[in-house]
Amino acid sequence: MVKQCTRCLYTENHPLGITFDDSGVCSGCLIHEEKDTLDWQGRWTELEELVASYKTKNSNNYDCIVPVSGAKDSFFVLHTVVNKLKLRPLVVSYNKLFNTPVGIANLARLRIAFNVDFHLKTVDPRIVKRITRRSIYAHGNPYWHCLAGETVFPVQVAVLMRIPLIIWGAHQGLEQVGMFSHLHNVEMSRRFRKDHDLFGVEANDLISDFDNLSDDDMLNYQYPAFSDIEEIGVRGVYLGNYVRWDPYAQHVKMVEDFGYQGMTLSRTFDEYDHADCFVYSNLHDLLKLYKHGYSKVTDQVCREIRFGRLTRQQGQELVRAYEMKEPDNMALFCEWLGVDQRSLLFAMNRHRNRSLWRESAPDQWEKKDFGMAPKKDLRLNVPLRYSGNFGTEKSCSDKFITIGKGVDWPAIEDRKVDEQLSWL
Repeated sequence: MVKQCTRCLYTENHPLGITFDDSGVCSGCLIHEEKDTLDWQGRWTELEELVASYKTKNSNNYDCIVPVSGAKDSFFVLHTVVNKLKLRPLVVSYNKLFNTPVGIANLARLRIAFNVDFHLKTVDPRIVKRITRRSIYAHGNPYWHCLAGETVFPVQVAVLMRIPLIIWGAHQGLEQVGMFSHLHNVEMSRRFRKDHDLFGVEANDLISDFDNLSDDDMLNYQYPAFSDIEEIGVRGVYLGNYVRWDPYAQHVKMVEDFGYQGMTLSRTFDEYDHADCFVYSNLHDLLKLYKHGYSKVTDQVCREIRFGRLTRQQGQELVRAYEMKEPDNMALFCEWLGVDQRSLLFAMNRHRNRSLWRESAPDQWEKKDFGMAPKKDLRLNVPLRYSGNFGTEKSCSDKFITIGKGVDWPAIEDRKVDEQLSWL
């Protein structure tokens, strides 16, 4: 019998590691209780004192680096850094290549709204495709290059431009499974990146004759040398240690204040987290279900249960409603990667956890604990501001958006996003 938290829906199979107290409450729920007990004003003062020493008196220099994407916590982090901490950041972003129009629009809106300098990293798509084929077949992950690029490009820029402070959002391990206390002030590290973000697979581990990957191909994903990091004093601070982190409430505020856009996703009720990518909440999420027995909707449900916006029963109904839904954009991804869907499904099925899945017939699989039919869609009742649904294959299939040239903002309020974009 798999142990499950008596408060949220996480089980002992969580890949980040999880523990339970004598009442069956998981470590993630217990650490979440700190959000209601800590002196957040005092924590904020501590953050202000921390960043004060990094403020440069030279207007030509940057105070810090802020990594962003076209979704997640990017608007909130940048708002906090620019408008509250009064820092001058260099904003950096790794181009995942799996971009949606709404994600590109969000990036353009973010740059203009906060009036910041912006560096974008785009790796040769031919190399990215070879890496992706390898990471899917060997590790069941089409998203490795995204995770590797997003977590290393800011550090590379910090070393290259000698900007020691990087400001991230929240620590995933703390937020989901209570890996640390907020009071530990844990910072971004190469070790956490490898063990958890990259599931133990560093860039060199992917080099293989399978796809003719070379050391040069992986150069963009190599972490800088410890000696360079120590010389410059590079450190990565998590805002979530100093701010009472509430992703859904933060997203709603960013929609209201800056026009941040979400979109409808087929496999979850949360329309904000990953609206920038046509792979993360689709193919990547399905493979997460195959390997670990749960998907992104469970992460988001557990978060909402902890904040008291959903009951445990409502959370269970949402998981049943979304978990087994077919992902969008499978055909689009196969076309981008240059494989047929049958080959992709073969590679995916190699990574099913046989303790969680059974093959009832050739190519027919059943999840062992999935015994109820999907129920109605229980979306959270929060108003959204975005134009249209850009999550369908049709809307993304004006082929592959490498990056947009720009968006006329704020006139974007008056027209559809994809009518305002010119693609390279």
